[in-house]
Amino acid sequence: MSSEHMQIGEVAARTELSLRTIRHYEETGLVIPSARSRGGFRLYTETDVARLMVIRRMKPLGFTLDQMRDLLDATDHLDAAPPPAGAEREELLGRVRHFEQAAAERVADLRKQLGRAEEFAGTLRARLGEDTPTHP
Repeated sequence: MSSEHMQIGEVAARTELSLRTIRHYEETGLVIPSARSRGGFRLYTETDVARLMVIRRMKPLGFTLDQMRDLLDATDHLDAAPPPAGAEREELLGRVRHFEQAAAERVADLRKQLGRAEEFAGTLRARLGEDTPTHP
């Protein structure tokens, strides 16, 4: 086995995703192991890990599997050799730009929610007579 390939356990540790989640993403076609060992074990590359990290970052922002697939498809095409040119490149960049804008909006919404949660925790601390915030 080549040193550039990793088994699913190492990928899970690096991405902080469960084996079950990685297998689910494989079943849905979001990430396909780059190779298989002679024993049939899934083997992943750094590129596969990078794809899983994109998925991991999109999930808490509420993106669907289809949206994840769309973004990964666009970035795959942009990274292809030779890279796309002209109208095709602009269309792909537009798709990526759409996801960047959607992510920025979702981040702003999460910041508002976090602010409200912090205010609520502060209100509870005040009710309990605590002057300083406590963190686990």
